[in-house]
Amino acid sequence: MTRLPQSTPSTSVFATAADVVPIRRPSLHDEVVSRVRDMIVEGQLSFGTRIHEGRLCEQLGVSRTPLREALKVLATEGLVDLSPNRGAIVREVTPKDMRDMLRVLGQLEALAGELACAAASDADIAAVHDMHKRMLEHYAARNRMEYFKLNQAIHSAFVRLADNPTLQSLHENLQARIKRVRYVGNDRGEQWEDAVHDHEAMIDALLKRDGPALGRVLRGHLERTWDRVRNVLGLTEP
Repeated sequence: MTRLPQSTPSTSVFATAADVVPIRRPSLHDEVVSRVRDMIVEGQLSFGTRIHEGRLCEQLGVSRTPLREALKVLATEGLVDLSPNRGAIVREVTPKDMRDMLRVLGQLEALAGELACAAASDADIAAVHDMHKRMLEHYAARNRMEYFKLNQAIHSAFVRLADNPTLQSLHENLQARIKRVRYVGNDRGEQWEDAVHDHEAMIDALLKRDGPALGRVLRGHLERTWDRVRNVLGLTEP
């Protein structure tokens, strides 16, 4: 891969050293949102099931108030449906939903990749490259959840670097709703390895500022994500 020039333009969308603030202790609200989101992504709370508040409060060691506030956040992300009669239910995602969302996400990320290569500063690109290196460390350690979180952060970074708020808003909505589906795609070793190879190609294109190449890789990556998910879940083409 090409070595990046050492520059830190003031237009970077990532924090510079001068902007860095001390790490704050996560609030109880943030922690509960994160924990329940992870449980949905990992399949501990499966599609279509009702969330038993009392049992989940006991598991997490919290009262019902922070849990209910967390469920409201997850509802806005499209992971949970709130019903007056049944409470919180993990949103069902059909095979057609999965395919449709991945198709749209592929087009959005392809566009983002092209725009990002033109708009990103050298510092921005270096920051994404660093995330990629850390993601590979989690892959080597087979730390699947931490790998996945950085993986998703990299996809979000491509969109953020495109500097298009409309694109970013659409992407955030879809990405939140389909996290569980994307996580499933790495359930088997060879499929996880294929996804890592895709990410290597993404970073190579980004470092070269080759927008069309990055767009093609991202679009193909989302197409292959559907193939990986379909194989793991034994689904047929909708």
